[in-house]
Amino acid sequence: MRVPLSILDLAPISRGQTASDSFAGSVALAQRAEELGYLRIWYAEHHNMSNIASSATSVLISHIGAQTRTIRLGSGGVMLPNHAPLVIAEQFGTLAALYPGRIDLGLGRAPGSDQNTMYALRRDPTSADTFPQDVVELQGYLTGNTRVPGVNAIPGKGSDVPLYILGSSLFGAGLAAHLGLPYAFASHFAPADLDQALALYRHDFKPSAQLERPYAIAGVNVIAADTEADAQEQLLTIRRRRAISLFRRGRPDMGDERLTDEQADHLLSAGLGAHVDQMMTYSAVGTPAQVSDYLDGFVRHTEADEVIVAHQALTIEQRLRSVTLLAEAMQAVPA
Repeated sequence: MRVPLSILDLAPISRGQTASDSFAGSVALAQRAEELGYLRIWYAEHHNMSNIASSATSVLISHIGAQTRTIRLGSGGVMLPNHAPLVIAEQFGTLAALYPGRIDLGLGRAPGSDQNTMYALRRDPTSADTFPQDVVELQGYLTGNTRVPGVNAIPGKGSDVPLYILGSSLFGAGLAAHLGLPYAFASHFAPADLDQALALYRHDFKPSAQLERPYAIAGVNVIAADTEADAQEQLLTIRRRRAISLFRRGRPDMGDERLTDEQADHLLSAGLGAHVDQMMTYSAVGTPAQVSDYLDGFVRHTEADEVIVAHQALTIEQRLRSVTLLAEAMQAVPA
Protein backbone atom coordinates (compact mmCIF):
# COMPACT_ATOMS: atom_id res chain seq x y z
CA MET A 1 0.00 0.00 0.00
CA ARG A 2 1.40 3.37 -1.03
CA VAL A 3 0.96 6.43 1.20
CA PRO A 4 2.93 9.69 1.41
CA LEU A 5 6.23 9.34 3.24
CA SER A 6 7.58 12.13 5.44
CA ILE A 7 10.43 12.67 7.89
CA LEU A 8 10.72 13.78 11.50
CA ASP A 9 14.22 15.24 11.82
CA LEU A 10 15.27 15.34 15.47
CA ALA A 11 18.28 17.53 14.59
CA PRO A 12 20.55 15.38 16.76
CA ILE A 13 23.88 16.57 18.09
CA SER A 14 26.10 13.50 18.06
CA ARG A 15 29.13 13.05 20.30
CA GLY A 16 31.95 15.33 19.27
CA GLN A 17 29.64 17.53 17.19
CA THR A 18 28.25 21.04 17.60
CA ALA A 19 24.85 22.55 16.90
CA SER A 20 26.32 23.96 13.69
CA ASP A 21 27.22 20.42 12.62
CA SER A 22 23.67 19.31 13.39
CA PHE A 23 22.14 22.07 11.28
CA ALA A 24 24.45 21.29 8.37
CA GLY A 25 23.28 17.70 8.61
CA SER A 26 19.64 18.78 8.65
CA VAL A 27 20.15 20.83 5.50
CA ALA A 28 21.79 17.87 3.75
CA LEU A 29 18.99 15.56 4.88
CA ALA A 30 16.26 17.96 3.70
CA GLN A 31 17.91 18.40 0.31
CA ARG A 32 18.24 14.64 -0.12
CA ALA A 33 14.63 14.08 0.98
CA GLU A 34 13.44 16.69 -1.50
CA GLU A 35 15.32 14.97 -4.33
CA LEU A 36 13.81 11.62 -3.39
CA GLY A 37 10.19 12.75 -3.20
CA TYR A 38 9.44 12.82 0.53
CA LEU A 39 6.35 14.95 1.21
CA ARG A 40 7.47 16.93 4.26
CA ILE A 41 9.99 17.28 7.06
CA TRP A 42 9.02 18.31 10.58
CA TYR A 43 11.20 19.52 13.45
CA ALA A 44 10.27 19.16 17.12
CA GLU A 45 10.53 21.70 19.92
CA HIS A 46 12.70 20.34 22.74
CA HIS A 47 14.50 22.25 25.48
CA ASN A 48 17.47 21.56 27.74
CA MET A 49 18.48 18.42 25.85
CA SER A 50 22.17 18.30 25.06
CA ASN A 51 21.71 16.01 22.05
CA ILE A 52 18.84 17.84 20.26
CA ALA A 53 19.30 21.16 18.43
CA SER A 54 15.74 22.01 17.36
CA SER A 55 14.68 24.14 20.34
CA ALA A 56 14.17 27.29 18.21
CA THR A 57 11.93 25.39 15.81
CA SER A 58 10.73 28.24 13.60
CA VAL A 59 14.28 29.54 13.15
CA LEU A 60 15.48 26.11 12.02
CA ILE A 61 12.53 25.77 9.61
CA SER A 62 13.46 29.10 8.02
CA HIS A 63 17.10 28.04 7.66
CA ILE A 64 16.07 24.81 5.92
CA GLY A 65 13.53 26.62 3.77
CA ALA A 66 16.17 28.93 2.38
CA GLN A 67 18.17 25.94 1.13
CA THR A 68 15.35 23.84 -0.33
CA ARG A 69 12.76 24.56 -3.01
CA THR A 70 9.66 22.37 -2.83
CA ILE A 71 9.51 20.08 0.19
CA ARG A 72 7.01 21.03 2.88
CA LEU A 73 8.49 22.08 6.22
CA GLY A 74 6.93 22.40 9.64
CA SER A 75 6.86 21.73 13.33
CA GLY A 76 6.30 18.33 14.80
CA GLY A 77 5.58 20.04 16.93
CA VAL A 78 5.54 23.44 18.55
CA MET A 79 4.59 22.98 22.20
CA LEU A 80 1.89 25.63 22.23
CA PRO A 81 1.55 26.00 26.04
CA ASN A 82 5.13 27.33 26.03
CA HIS A 83 4.07 30.31 23.91
CA ALA A 84 1.44 32.96 23.35
CA PRO A 85 -0.70 31.93 20.34
CA LEU A 86 -0.18 35.36 18.77
CA VAL A 87 3.61 34.92 18.76
CA ILE A 88 3.36 31.52 17.05
CA ALA A 89 0.91 32.95 14.51
CA GLU A 90 3.39 35.72 13.72
CA GLN A 91 6.31 33.30 13.44
CA PHE A 92 4.54 30.87 11.14
CA GLY A 93 2.86 33.67 9.25
CA THR A 94 6.36 34.97 8.57
CA LEU A 95 7.46 31.52 7.41
CA ALA A 96 4.41 31.23 5.15
CA ALA A 97 5.24 34.60 3.58
CA LEU A 98 8.83 33.53 2.99
CA TYR A 99 8.02 30.02 1.71
CA PRO A 100 4.46 30.13 0.30
CA GLY A 101 2.57 26.84 0.23
CA ARG A 102 5.29 24.94 2.06
CA ILE A 103 4.68 25.50 5.79
CA ASP A 104 2.87 23.24 8.30
CA LEU A 105 2.17 23.97 11.96
CA GLY A 106 1.99 20.87 14.14
CA LEU A 107 0.96 21.56 17.74
CA GLY A 108 1.51 19.64 20.96
CA ARG A 109 0.66 20.36 24.58
CA ALA A 110 3.58 18.64 26.34
CA PRO A 111 6.33 20.84 27.79
CA GLY A 112 9.09 19.31 25.67
CA SER A 113 11.25 19.58 28.78
CA ASP A 114 11.53 18.82 32.50
CA GLN A 115 10.07 20.71 35.46
CA ASN A 116 13.07 22.99 35.96
CA THR A 117 13.07 23.87 32.28
CA MET A 118 9.37 24.63 32.44
CA TYR A 119 10.19 27.17 35.14
CA ALA A 120 12.98 28.64 33.01
CA LEU A 121 10.50 28.98 30.14
CA ARG A 122 8.18 30.89 32.53
CA ARG A 123 5.55 28.30 31.74
CA ASP A 124 2.65 27.99 34.16
CA PRO A 125 2.25 24.31 35.15
CA THR A 126 -1.47 24.61 34.36
CA SER A 127 -0.96 26.14 30.91
CA ALA A 128 -1.67 22.82 29.18
CA ASP A 129 -5.24 23.02 30.50
CA THR A 130 -6.06 25.80 28.02
CA PHE A 131 -4.50 24.03 25.03
CA PRO A 132 -7.83 23.60 23.16
CA GLN A 133 -8.70 27.29 23.57
CA ASP A 134 -5.17 28.30 22.56
CA VAL A 135 -5.41 26.21 19.37
CA VAL A 136 -8.67 27.93 18.46
CA GLU A 137 -7.17 31.35 19.19
CA LEU A 138 -4.13 30.54 17.04
CA GLN A 139 -6.35 29.28 14.23
CA GLY A 140 -8.29 32.52 14.34
CA TYR A 141 -5.14 34.59 13.84
CA LEU A 142 -4.03 32.49 10.86
CA THR A 143 -7.39 32.43 9.10
CA GLY A 144 -8.04 36.14 9.61
CA ASN A 145 -10.90 35.50 12.03
CA THR A 146 -9.30 36.72 15.23
CA ARG A 147 -10.87 35.67 18.52
CA VAL A 148 -9.30 38.67 20.29
CA PRO A 149 -11.03 41.91 19.23
CA GLY A 150 -8.69 44.35 17.53
CA VAL A 151 -5.68 41.98 17.55
CA ASN A 152 -4.27 40.46 14.36
CA ALA A 153 -1.15 38.50 13.50
CA ILE A 154 0.98 40.44 11.03
CA PRO A 155 2.40 38.52 9.21
CA GLY A 156 -0.02 35.65 9.61
CA LYS A 157 -3.50 37.05 9.10
CA GLY A 158 -5.17 35.16 6.27
CA SER A 159 -2.15 32.91 5.66
CA ASP A 160 -4.23 29.80 6.44
CA VAL A 161 -1.16 27.86 7.56
CA PRO A 162 -2.56 24.33 8.05
CA LEU A 163 -2.71 23.11 11.64
CA TYR A 164 -2.03 19.56 12.80
CA ILE A 165 -2.67 18.20 16.28
CA LEU A 166 0.13 15.99 17.59
CA GLY A 167 -0.27 13.59 20.47
CA SER A 168 0.42 10.27 22.12
CA SER A 169 -2.87 9.91 24.01
CA LEU A 170 -6.61 9.98 23.49
CA PHE A 171 -6.79 13.66 24.43
CA GLY A 172 -5.10 14.85 21.25
CA ALA A 173 -7.13 12.45 19.14
CA GLY A 174 -10.37 13.78 20.57
CA LEU A 175 -9.34 17.40 20.12
CA ALA A 176 -8.25 16.87 16.51
CA ALA A 177 -11.55 15.14 15.77
CA HIS A 178 -13.61 17.90 17.42
CA LEU A 179 -11.78 20.68 15.55
CA GLY A 180 -11.69 18.81 12.24
CA LEU A 181 -7.89 18.88 12.00
CA PRO A 182 -5.31 16.32 10.84
CA TYR A 183 -3.92 14.16 13.64
CA ALA A 184 -0.36 12.85 14.01
CA PHE A 185 0.30 10.14 16.58
CA ALA A 186 3.78 9.89 18.13
CA SER A 187 3.99 6.11 17.82
CA HIS A 188 7.73 6.35 17.17
CA PHE A 189 8.31 6.81 20.92
CA ALA A 190 4.95 6.43 22.71
CA PRO A 191 3.19 3.53 21.00
CA ALA A 192 0.77 2.30 23.66
CA ASP A 193 -2.44 4.09 22.61
CA LEU A 194 -1.91 4.12 18.84
CA ASP A 195 -4.82 1.90 17.80
CA GLN A 196 -7.31 3.34 20.28
CA ALA A 197 -6.37 6.95 19.45
CA LEU A 198 -6.75 6.49 15.71
CA ALA A 199 -10.09 4.72 16.16
CA LEU A 200 -11.37 7.54 18.38
CA TYR A 201 -10.16 10.20 15.97
CA ARG A 202 -11.87 8.62 12.98
CA HIS A 203 -15.10 7.86 14.83
CA ASP A 204 -15.53 11.35 16.31
CA PHE A 205 -14.18 13.43 13.41
CA LYS A 206 -16.19 16.51 12.45
CA PRO A 207 -15.51 18.12 9.04
CA SER A 208 -14.08 21.63 9.10
CA ALA A 209 -13.06 24.41 6.74
CA GLN A 210 -9.54 22.94 6.70
CA LEU A 211 -10.39 19.26 6.37
CA GLU A 212 -13.40 17.33 5.03
CA ARG A 213 -12.44 13.86 6.24
CA PRO A 214 -10.03 12.38 8.82
CA TYR A 215 -6.33 12.48 7.97
CA ALA A 216 -4.11 10.40 10.26
CA ILE A 217 -0.31 10.41 10.35
CA ALA A 218 1.59 7.75 12.30
CA GLY A 219 5.25 7.77 13.34
CA VAL A 220 7.76 4.95 12.85
CA ASN A 221 11.46 4.61 13.62
CA VAL A 222 13.57 3.55 10.64
CA ILE A 223 17.09 2.22 10.33
CA ALA A 224 17.67 1.17 6.74
CA ALA A 225 21.14 -0.09 5.81
CA ASP A 226 22.79 -2.02 3.02
CA THR A 227 23.00 -5.15 5.17
CA GLU A 228 20.90 -6.50 8.01
CA ALA A 229 24.02 -6.79 10.18
CA ASP A 230 24.82 -3.10 9.73
CA ALA A 231 21.25 -2.12 10.60
CA GLN A 232 21.27 -4.28 13.74
CA GLU A 233 24.60 -2.79 14.81
CA GLN A 234 23.14 0.70 14.43
CA LEU A 235 20.08 -0.38 16.43
CA LEU A 236 22.29 -1.61 19.28
CA THR A 237 24.05 1.75 19.37
CA ILE A 238 20.69 3.55 19.53
CA ARG A 239 19.45 1.26 22.31
CA ARG A 240 22.61 1.96 24.31
CA ARG A 241 22.26 5.72 23.91
CA ARG A 242 18.61 5.63 24.94
CA ALA A 243 19.38 3.53 27.99
CA ILE A 244 22.04 6.01 29.04
CA SER A 245 19.65 8.90 28.47
CA LEU A 246 16.99 7.27 30.64
CA PHE A 247 19.58 6.54 33.34
CA ARG A 248 20.72 10.17 33.38
CA ARG A 249 17.24 11.53 34.02
CA GLY A 250 17.12 12.93 37.51
CA ARG A 251 20.90 12.65 37.88
CA PRO A 252 22.21 16.15 37.04
CA ASP A 253 25.31 15.39 39.14
CA MET A 254 26.53 13.10 36.34
CA GLY A 255 27.28 16.09 34.11
CA ASP A 256 28.84 15.03 30.82
CA GLU A 257 30.32 11.83 32.25
CA ARG A 258 30.43 9.21 29.51
CA LEU A 259 29.40 5.65 30.08
CA THR A 260 31.11 2.82 28.24
CA ASP A 261 29.35 0.39 25.92
CA GLU A 262 29.77 -2.26 28.61
CA GLN A 263 28.03 -0.04 31.17
CA ALA A 264 25.25 0.72 28.68
CA ASP A 265 24.78 -3.00 28.01
CA HIS A 266 24.50 -3.54 31.77
CA LEU A 267 21.75 -0.89 31.93
CA LEU A 268 19.92 -2.61 29.09
CA SER A 269 20.11 -6.02 30.73
CA ALA A 270 19.21 -4.62 34.16
CA GLY A 271 15.77 -3.50 33.06
CA LEU A 272 16.12 -0.40 30.92
CA GLY A 273 16.22 -2.57 27.80
CA ALA A 274 12.53 -3.40 28.19
CA HIS A 275 11.70 0.30 28.51
CA VAL A 276 13.76 1.21 25.45
CA ASP A 277 12.24 -1.60 23.39
CA GLN A 278 8.71 -0.58 24.41
CA MET A 279 9.40 2.99 23.25
CA MET A 280 10.71 1.61 19.96
CA THR A 281 7.84 -0.85 19.41
CA TYR A 282 7.25 0.51 15.92
CA SER A 283 10.67 0.33 14.31
CA ALA A 284 11.60 -0.77 10.80
CA VAL A 285 15.17 -2.09 10.92
CA GLY A 286 17.12 -3.93 8.25
CA THR A 287 17.73 -3.97 4.53
CA PRO A 288 15.59 -1.88 2.18
CA ALA A 289 13.35 -4.86 1.45
CA GLN A 290 12.89 -5.63 5.15
CA VAL A 291 12.12 -2.01 5.99
CA SER A 292 9.69 -1.69 3.09
CA ASP A 293 7.87 -4.88 4.12
CA TYR A 294 7.59 -3.63 7.70
CA LEU A 295 6.15 -0.28 6.67
CA ASP A 296 3.70 -1.96 4.32
CA GLY A 297 2.42 -4.03 7.23
CA PHE A 298 2.33 -0.97 9.49
CA VAL A 299 0.17 0.93 7.00
CA ARG A 300 -2.19 -2.03 6.63
CA HIS A 301 -2.49 -2.26 10.41
CA THR A 302 -3.06 1.43 11.10
CA GLU A 303 -4.69 2.50 7.82
CA ALA A 304 -2.61 5.65 8.18
CA ASP A 305 -3.00 8.28 5.48
CA GLU A 306 0.69 9.18 5.83
CA VAL A 307 3.74 7.76 7.59
CA ILE A 308 6.33 10.03 9.17
CA VAL A 309 9.64 8.32 9.84
CA ALA A 310 12.40 9.15 12.28
CA HIS A 311 15.70 7.92 10.85
CA GLN A 312 17.50 6.97 14.04
CA ALA A 313 21.11 6.48 12.91
CA LEU A 314 23.65 8.50 14.89
CA THR A 315 25.75 9.87 12.03
CA ILE A 316 24.52 12.06 9.21
CA GLU A 317 26.10 9.70 6.69
CA GLN A 318 24.07 6.81 8.07
CA ARG A 319 20.88 8.89 8.18
CA LEU A 320 21.34 10.02 4.58
CA ARG A 321 21.88 6.42 3.53
CA SER A 322 18.77 5.33 5.43
CA VAL A 323 16.71 8.12 3.84
CA THR A 324 17.93 7.11 0.40
CA LEU A 325 17.45 3.36 0.78
CA LEU A 326 13.95 3.75 2.19
CA ALA A 327 12.82 6.04 -0.62
CA GLU A 328 14.23 3.76 -3.28
CA ALA A 329 12.63 0.72 -1.70
CA MET A 330 9.21 2.35 -1.40
CA GLN A 331 9.33 3.64 -4.96
CA ALA A 332 10.03 0.10 -6.12
CA VAL A 333 6.84 -1.19 -4.46
CA PRO A 334 3.89 -1.44 -6.89
CA ALA A 335 1.13 1.08 -6.13
